[in-house]
Amino acid sequence: MSTLSWAGGRHAVEALLRRPDQPVQRLLLQAEMGPRLAALVALAQQHGVTPVPVERDELDRLVPGLRHQGVAAGFVPAVPGGERDLLSALDDLTEPALVLVLDQVQDPQNLGACLRTAAAVGAHAVVVPRHEAAGLTPTVRKAASGGAELVPLYQVSNLGRALRGLREAGIWLAGTAADAEQALYTLDARLPTAFVLGNEARGLRRLTGELCDFRIRIPLAPTMESLNVSVAAGVCLFEARRQRLHVT
Repeated sequence: MSTLSWAGGRHAVEALLRRPDQPVQRLLLQAEMGPRLAALVALAQQHGVTPVPVERDELDRLVPGLRHQGVAAGFVPAVPGGERDLLSALDDLTEPALVLVLDQVQDPQNLGACLRTAAAVGAHAVVVPRHEAAGLTPTVRKAASGGAELVPLYQVSNLGRALRGLREAGIWLAGTAADAEQALYTLDARLPTAFVLGNEARGLRRLTGELCDFRIRIPLAPTMESLNVSVAAGVCLFEARRQRLHVT
């Protein structure tokens, strides 16, 4: 059991059961919630996983601090790809790349929300630094509501080098900044695009911003100065999806 990672919450567990590269080894259900989890039990049985009823205390211990909704899955996690894996995956695309880069975003809820939105728009990758940033914790998986299993997360040891690699691969880098002159809606996001968003408190680091091809802002009402990073990511990614669907 010590080699397993644990995820809690119905959407996160369901997504894991549907993902063959992260096989679920154990599925634990809060005993008194059996009927409410019938669909999840049926899916588990289709994948050869036998649910085990446990007390709530056991789930609380395995995914501490998480609202697990009476279910937790123990699985063998896939190792997040690095810079080479990222560039190789993007090179195989048959459509313009859409990437979300998060510069030292540290709140697990924010990373989870960003993964969920990236999955919803069909983004090809989410890129984060390996250090000083949130990783794929149970809280992130729960907040992503299955998105962590649908969009690849790449952890890079040197974000600047990864950004240079994206540029060399023909992907335009659009960094968000409240004081930028160019509005998001003037950006042609039908081209291969990576949106680069910064830390919750500090925004983009200076060197990260200097590597971007464009500095863009989301037009806000005068009474507001900024958006939460996960909300800003959603605005940017869905603008790209709108353009790519030719929606006016």
